[in-house]
Amino acid sequence: MENIITYPIARRGFLAGTAAGGLLLMPGCTSLGGFSMTEAIRRLLTISSQRAFAKLTAPGGFWDSEVARFDLPELFSGSGGTLRSLLTSGVFKSQLQKQLNLVAEKGAERAAPVVYEAVRNISIADAVGIVRGGSTAATTYLRGQMGSGLINAMIPGLSDALRVSSDPVLGQAIRALSGVDIGGAAQAIAIRADNSIWYQIGAEEGDIRANPQATNDPLLISVFKVL
Repeated sequence: MENIITYPIARRGFLAGTAAGGLLLMPGCTSLGGFSMTEAIRRLLTISSQRAFAKLTAPGGFWDSEVARFDLPELFSGSGGTLRSLLTSGVFKSQLQKQLNLVAEKGAERAAPVVYEAVRNISIADAVGIVRGGSTAATTYLRGQMGSGLINAMIPGLSDALRVSSDPVLGQAIRALSGVDIGGAAQAIAIRADNSIWYQIGAEEGDIRANPQATNDPLLISVFKVL
C-alpha cells in the first residue's frame, strides 16, 4: 500500500490567499505564509519519490510501468558468442528483458531509503527557480545532487537477486556472459534501473504539479495551484 506523508490542513485558507495575492511571484521571495520554498520542494520530492517507489517495488513494478520499463542493458544486448546466439530468439529476448526488469525491483528497494535521506538533507540554493521550473525541475535537481549514488546503492541488492534467481532464462543469459561476473551484470542493470527510477519520480512530480490537490498538502496546493 502506498505510504504517502500528509500534512495538517490548518492555515489552508491563509496559504491559499497569500499565494493568490501574488507573493510567490515576487522576485527573491523564498517563503510563503511562514513556510519556505525549500520546504515546498522537499515535500514535493518526498511525495513524488514515495509514489514512485511504491510502484517500482511492487511485483512487476518496472515491467508494468510505461515510464520505468527498460530495454536490455548494453552488456546483455551487445555480447557476442553464446548470448548473441540466444538473443536471435525473440521469445528468449523478451523473457530476458522481463526478468531483468523484475530483478530491478530489488535494486529499487535499496535505492528508496537513499533517496529519502537525500531529500531530507537537500540544500537548495534556488528553490523559487525550481518551483517555477518545468514539470520535472525538482527531480532533475535532486538527481544532479546525488550523481551515481543510486547506482552504487543498488548493486549489492541486484547482485544478491541474480545469485538466488531460479529463472532459467536469466540463468542461461548470465552464464553466457563472457568474462563478466555477477557484480558486472548487476552494475549494468543498476545503470538502466537508475534512469528508470528518476523517470518515474519525475513523472510523479509532473502529476503533482498538475494536480496538487490530490496530495492534500496545503503548502503544495497553495504553491502550485497559483502557478
